[in-house]
Amino acid sequence: MGKEQRLSTPLKVKIPSFFKCPISLDVMRSPVSLSTGVTYDRTSIQRWLDSGNNTCPATMQPLPSTDLVPNLTLQRLIRLWCSDSTVDSTAVTGCNDSARRIAGNLVKEIFSATYPAATLRKLADFFSDDDVDEFEKNDLINAGGCITAIQSAMKRKSDNVETLEASISVLALVVQSESIEEGNKKTVLLELSSDLETLVSCLVKVLSEGTVVESRINAARILQSVLAVSDSHSRNLISEVPHMIPELIRLIGPSDEKGTTERSAVSLGVACLAGICIVRKARLEMVRLGVVPAVARVLTAESDVTVTERSLKIMEAVAGCAEGRVAMCENGATAVKAVADKMLKGGKGGAESAVATLWAVCIKCKDRRAVEVLAGVEGVLTRLLLLMQSCCAPGARQMAGDLIKIFKVNAKNCLAGYESKTTHIMPF
Repeated sequence: MGKEQRLSTPLKVKIPSFFKCPISLDVMRSPVSLSTGVTYDRTSIQRWLDSGNNTCPATMQPLPSTDLVPNLTLQRLIRLWCSDSTVDSTAVTGCNDSARRIAGNLVKEIFSATYPAATLRKLADFFSDDDVDEFEKNDLINAGGCITAIQSAMKRKSDNVETLEASISVLALVVQSESIEEGNKKTVLLELSSDLETLVSCLVKVLSEGTVVESRINAARILQSVLAVSDSHSRNLISEVPHMIPELIRLIGPSDEKGTTERSAVSLGVACLAGICIVRKARLEMVRLGVVPAVARVLTAESDVTVTERSLKIMEAVAGCAEGRVAMCENGATAVKAVADKMLKGGKGGAESAVATLWAVCIKCKDRRAVEVLAGVEGVLTRLLLLMQSCCAPGARQMAGDLIKIFKVNAKNCLAGYESKTTHIMPF
């Protein structure tokens, strides 16, 4: 009897301390790390941050960033420990075999469904569900067939906007989700790139006919991700897909008509245009379709450093062709003023692009309107001098020096010194 009682008594499993969340003291379901290096369960740390706290609970150090990075290595260790112990892995880690089987069945169903939009939306719910284990999401991609099924649906229903929007929603979740490993994201993008013409044509259709702005944003997000892993040949192919360039220009639109939600549309549109402007033929088409005034509006309204830098890179690219320089000098050379105003607002790369753009228009092209506009921009001389004293490339420093020469000189034939907010600057 005593032996039977001992066998029926539940074993007490000792949980490794680093498997426990420092806040809840429970085994972590979805471990994520803060910038301090401490790992917490996602639900617990998100609740802490949402309460207005800006410190690491374990160390009480201020957080320079509240980004949560999935700790997938620890997630695997916890899963392995659960499978080797008597602990109920579903209760501890949130692993849901039912969810995994359902997702797998959805992938199979997409191949044969006459109207796959509803099935695709269910698959999107799987990837967006915080309660689904991150390992399971990665496992579904690793198993293969998921992206192939989506591509199959897009090909079969390339004229059906509803199906394309649902397909692109799933793909956007995969390429932007923090829970998907970078290696898996790269694999997905390479798989999508295997049939670029079909993919980009579907993206353009959604950009053109998408029923909601979020669908257009998702399409641009996928295009940006594909461009990031594309070589020059692939970018050429992408740039030649009909109607893509005008739809991207339409996406960035008049900045003053964009609300808070649409700011991401502007950012993604600029990123995509910056990705294809290296193609000469694409640059000419962009100029013809009005990219210069569109990007000038973005520069005037935008304060984000990354968007500003990319916008200035587009301006530098189009200023490399005669048609682009002419476009920048039209409409009172407002584009020239926009570039000059944001010269030091787009980081080092943006500053060098701005100088190269102004040099091409004012020095190489010698457009009188552009020179007059540049000379009238408040503080532009200060910016050029500061740029010359910075650690910019020698070519940019030389172009800045050339631009300084267009300003009027005083009676002693030299520019007068003046005070900046940081230091007294003498140009010579």
